[in-house]
Amino acid sequence: MDRLREYRDKRDPARTPEPVPAAAVTQVTAAGSSFVVQEHHARRLHWDFRLERDGVLVSWALPKGVPDDPGVNHLAMHTEDHPLEYGGFHGTIPRGEYGAGPVTIWDRGSYETVKWQPGEVKVILHGTRLAGGWTLFQTKGSQWMMHRERASLPGALAPMLAVSGTEPPDAANWALEMKWDGVRALAFIEAGRLRLMSRSGRDITMAYPELAGLGAAIGHKQVVLDGEIVVFGAEGWPEFEALQPRIHVRDASAAARLAAQNPVTYLAFDVLQLDGRPLFDRPYRERRPVLDALAVSGPCWQAPPSFPGEDFEAVREVSRQHSMEGVVAKRLDSRYLPGARSDSWLKIKNSRRQEVVVAGWKPGKGNREGQVGSLLIGVHGADGALLYAGHVGTGFTVDTLRMLGRLLAPLRRDTSPFDEPVPAQYARTALWAEPELVIDVAFDLWTRAGRMRAPVYKGLRDDIDPADVIREP
Repeated sequence: MDRLREYRDKRDPARTPEPVPAAAVTQVTAAGSSFVVQEHHARRLHWDFRLERDGVLVSWALPKGVPDDPGVNHLAMHTEDHPLEYGGFHGTIPRGEYGAGPVTIWDRGSYETVKWQPGEVKVILHGTRLAGGWTLFQTKGSQWMMHRERASLPGALAPMLAVSGTEPPDAANWALEMKWDGVRALAFIEAGRLRLMSRSGRDITMAYPELAGLGAAIGHKQVVLDGEIVVFGAEGWPEFEALQPRIHVRDASAAARLAAQNPVTYLAFDVLQLDGRPLFDRPYRERRPVLDALAVSGPCWQAPPSFPGEDFEAVREVSRQHSMEGVVAKRLDSRYLPGARSDSWLKIKNSRRQEVVVAGWKPGKGNREGQVGSLLIGVHGADGALLYAGHVGTGFTVDTLRMLGRLLAPLRRDTSPFDEPVPAQYARTALWAEPELVIDVAFDLWTRAGRMRAPVYKGLRDDIDPADVIREP
């Protein structure tokens, strides 16, 4: 049996530029797994979907294209098998010939077979535009339907972390992004619904109701994004202090009220999965165009630009002018390593900033009588020990002191949680706490004794696991 007989009978190789092999193709077992989708402006516009199978391209004509909504199937008319060479064909079929009109390649790539049996074909596509699972099923004769499968999202994921560094030595191999002063969040989007997860793995969707529209904006795509939640100040740049009231919301009505008063923005800077296709092993230089193609742009979400590594000084100067925290440099060939801290991402800060664990407090005096006076803070060493890093007593508002007092009261304990002695002048009147709160501080430098000089409170970080807090170089 010649698999291409019908194909050849419909075409005159002397008149059409389409490939028309002279040799017959009989039933063979071939290992090829290519697919192609061709946009075909014939008498009626349609898309031709072709899968390599047993030495030919098994083909369907799609009047409405490949479906992207799992809830809406598209008609797929089964047509004659095409030669493998047709997978690279693009051009114009002359008037008067079968299928006359321009043909262009809309997408191509490889596929995995999940099921292939009479009347049903289920595949996973790995293309540039198409990624994920589709099923074709026969309804009557040559009439089939094409269905988009709904792929599953990962249940939990930890974001990749950067290490502290300086200007990359081989700038051409890096990309630059602003270091956004906000709360890190992974966005899981499926069927128009959004789920936000903090760096510590806590579901924070309820706290930011104004971001719900991001799910609808992405549409029927299934996506995992990495980004930062920020509050923009009057001058159009993030203000971490303004974000603080939003971080600690645990009530939906309060979240709605604050969203109306002080809305946040989600800044997406990476894409980790698209339509069931993990992108972790793709280098940054390939992930970034995928993110840009998603067109993440709306009233409370955007994908801020990245810049060439050669522009380091100019980008850093802009960050300084606007009191930004710094710049993040990412190697163009860097893979995404969930939960790992890698030197293929460098955070280059304009001032010293550090997360620290709160392990106790000193009672206030004077106008702080009955409140927290200062916080005793620590970081974890390489062996996991909690090391004393100093005390911070500035940067607080009255409301912040009240909030910290409420949070620390149930954490009170009788003994010091530090794994080394605390100087007597602080330990003598200290009230100890379970080391469960993480705060962000700015400071001048580390002393030889391992203490922070002149630390200033910048905000509470309940999105960070205390166990992850280490001294940054």
